[in-house]
Amino acid sequence: MTNARTLPWLFETSVERYAGRMMMLEKRGERYQGTTYAEMRERVHRFAAGLLSLGLDRGDRVALISEGRNDWVMAELGILFCGGVNVPLSVKLDELDDLKFRLLHAGCRMAIVSQPQVGKIRAIRNDLPELKLTIVLDTLETLESDELPAAEVLRLGDAFLEDRRETLRERWQSIGEGDYANICYTSGTTADPKGIILTHRNYTANVEQGVSLLEPRPDWVLLNILPWDHAFGHTCGIYMMMMSGASLASVQPGRTPMDALKNIPVNIRETRPTLLLSVPALAKNFRKNIEKGVREKGAKAEALFAKALATACAYNAEGWNRGAARHLLKRPLLALYDALIFRRIRANFGGRLQFIIGGGALLDMELQRFFYAIGIPMLQGYGLTEAAPVISANTLARHKLGSSGRIMPGLDVRICDADGGPLPTGARGEIVVRGENVMAGYWKNGSATAEVLRDGWLYTGDLGYLDEDGFLYVLGRAKSLLIADDGEKYSPEQIEEAIAGNSPYVEQVMLYNNQSPYTSALVVPAKDAVRDWLRDAGLSVKTPEGQEAVLRLLESELAKHREGGELGGAFPGRWLPSAVAVLGEAFTEQNHMLNSTMKMVRGKIVEFYRPRIDYLYTPEGRSILNAHNRAIIARLE
Repeated sequence: MTNARTLPWLFETSVERYAGRMMMLEKRGERYQGTTYAEMRERVHRFAAGLLSLGLDRGDRVALISEGRNDWVMAELGILFCGGVNVPLSVKLDELDDLKFRLLHAGCRMAIVSQPQVGKIRAIRNDLPELKLTIVLDTLETLESDELPAAEVLRLGDAFLEDRRETLRERWQSIGEGDYANICYTSGTTADPKGIILTHRNYTANVEQGVSLLEPRPDWVLLNILPWDHAFGHTCGIYMMMMSGASLASVQPGRTPMDALKNIPVNIRETRPTLLLSVPALAKNFRKNIEKGVREKGAKAEALFAKALATACAYNAEGWNRGAARHLLKRPLLALYDALIFRRIRANFGGRLQFIIGGGALLDMELQRFFYAIGIPMLQGYGLTEAAPVISANTLARHKLGSSGRIMPGLDVRICDADGGPLPTGARGEIVVRGENVMAGYWKNGSATAEVLRDGWLYTGDLGYLDEDGFLYVLGRAKSLLIADDGEKYSPEQIEEAIAGNSPYVEQVMLYNNQSPYTSALVVPAKDAVRDWLRDAGLSVKTPEGQEAVLRLLESELAKHREGGELGGAFPGRWLPSAVAVLGEAFTEQNHMLNSTMKMVRGKIVEFYRPRIDYLYTPEGRSILNAHNRAIIARLE
């Protein structure tokens, strides 16, 4: 088969190679059921033919809003086989104005939605003059006049294929690698969302790059726990597995997003994945659940686990130097710890999980050490949607904990100063990228395109450096920098991840310094853990003594990272918080303080908490025992 570089050709080539292998695993009823590559092709062809019979033309935009499932892949490939452009949107877009903006801006002619998303489209469709049809993936008792069930699209496809199968073949084979495949919208946290145009070649290039570096195998199983519209989960979770003949499992849906989250641990045990893709927020939850389970076994078990963890961390070092000569004597002890402790923990991940790839934000070094110690290395990668998205990644064969790995093959990366000039190895500056995976531009936004695409290079806005071995270290967003009163700058993300990732009592933290004499922090306590600690200590937050005890507890957790603390020395002291505002509400997508990739929306947080932040720079507010913090703690019960 001709090796054209489009997503339909990628899929068709994989079907020819792996026709009888399981492509999709989906839980229906009480167990997972498989769909082979050949069976999936039949369904894709039927759906694409149905879309053709409904008049979908080349270049038409179609919104796809659904939880991850077999029909997500069917719908996207169906759109692409027609030469259409998929506009994948998050099911978490609950603000109707946000959803309406994207559909209007993209000029979507159709929308393909799951049952929970139908109401959103109905609520805004009168303001969407270009939207002609909504296709519903699930069975509904009643449908509106401009709605059609997916089953009817498949039926129309069957009729189309009876005498016009060649028309479908001609259509998908006529698609060029430079044709648009997706318009993926940014979160729009600082301005209107931008539509990132990714071509067929952007995707196939990044998939080829990832497969050559990661080397996935046909016997791999991936449980894609990330949203399938998420760039990382989309390219790596769907197409990289597809190209390799591997199997892709979806998370069992629930009536609410929280139900689906609760299904993840169960689904991991059921599907026994070889690989997981994760973001720091999910990884931290995994770790906290493991540590909670250990604590529940009693003080002796907790002490043994801590000793085993320390031994494994020392032996593993930074990965590339694992098992150095000075640690060889630890090997028999580690084998014992593995048999007694770590193997049982891994059983909760299905027992054959080889590693986890972390993306979406910076991974705390201690979080990486933790998972490496229990025998499931968590290897960090780096990318952004504008690069389709992967730019670098660590692999089992070659990795350095703390880095974001080696640059993808065929991709040029350089580190630049503020004027765009290249910097030498080891120097810190903006990460700038060039390659076939770099986007075509922003949809209907020439000024934003010109700002980040210059002379073929993508200016990421992220800070980092390359070491002498070619490993990339990402330091954070340039726009997130802390700025001291003397003008010195520092990226806060790694400190924030370290504080929250290494404390059972801190759920979230955001650092702030805007030309101030010291750094402050907004801290969201882990309420359940704090309540348990209070109960064990026989204290109540209704008393001044209980309030002070909790605040001192939080203060001690932050102090661990200062010079002389058990985790001290990793960060300069001036960027660690000297004043703390304790918050009663977490940063969430619902209150718009987290975006869809679970990153903090700093501008919105600062704007909302401006009075609390200003108070931290007063003599009274600088003390963690200030009246505002006491009032928040008093409401914990």
